[in-house]
Amino acid sequence: MSSKNTVPATPDLRTLRTAAAPLLVAVSLLSGCAGWPGHSVTVGAVPDDYRTNHPIIVAEQERTVDLPVASGDRQLTISMREIARGAAQNYRSSASGAVRIMVPVGSGNAGAASVLAPQVADILRKEGVPGDRIISSPYHVSSPEDAAPIRIAFMAMTASTGECGRWPDDLLANTSENKHYANFGCASQNNLAAQISNPGDLIAPRGMTPIDAERRSAVIEAYRTNGAIAGN
Repeated sequence: MSSKNTVPATPDLRTLRTAAAPLLVAVSLLSGCAGWPGHSVTVGAVPDDYRTNHPIIVAEQERTVDLPVASGDRQLTISMREIARGAAQNYRSSASGAVRIMVPVGSGNAGAASVLAPQVADILRKEGVPGDRIISSPYHVSSPEDAAPIRIAFMAMTASTGECGRWPDDLLANTSENKHYANFGCASQNNLAAQISNPGDLIAPRGMTPIDAERRSAVIEAYRTNGAIAGN
C-alpha cells in the first residue's frame, strides 16, 4: 500500500502582487476620508456673486450740483445757466421737496456768489421749480483762498451701491477655493446704478400705456389681406 504526500502549492508571487494592489488603493482612499475635517459645503451657500456682494440699493440721498464762480462774476455765464437748468430738470423728474441754493461764506468769491445766487433761483423758478420750495442758505469755507461754488442741493430717491476700493484680504490668499476678491464687480454695479433714470423701476414695474387703436386696426387689416408676410 503506497501513500501519497500532498504538498501545498506555492502561490505565484505575481498573483499576490496583483491581488494586493486593489486592497492598497482601497486602504488609501479610506485613510484619506478619515483625514477629512468632517464639515460639508453646500453649493451656493457661500455668497460669491458680485450682485450679492455689491447690491444696488434704492434709498433717499442728497443730490448736489456745483456752479463754479469766479471772484469777478456779476452775471451767470451761458454754461452756468445750462448747469442750473439741468439741475432743475433733474429735480422735477426725481424729487418734489425743498431745493437749497447754498452760497459760500468766507471765500474769496463770496461776494460774487451772493450776487449770482438770486439769478440761480430765478432760473430754477422759470424751469418749473415752485418758488416756495427754493431755500437760500450759506455754508462756510475752511480756507479764504478756496474758489467755492454755488451748490444746488435736494433730496431724492437714488440707486447706488456701497463704496468701492475695499481690499480686506490678500488676492493670493484664497486661490485654492477659486473665489473672486471682495472688490470684484463693484465698479460695474456702480456704473449700472448711475445709469438708472428712475430708481423706482428696480422696485416695481411702471403702468402700461394704452395701445394705439389706429395702429392695431391697420396691422390686423394688413394681416387679413396679406397674411403673415405683410410688411407692417
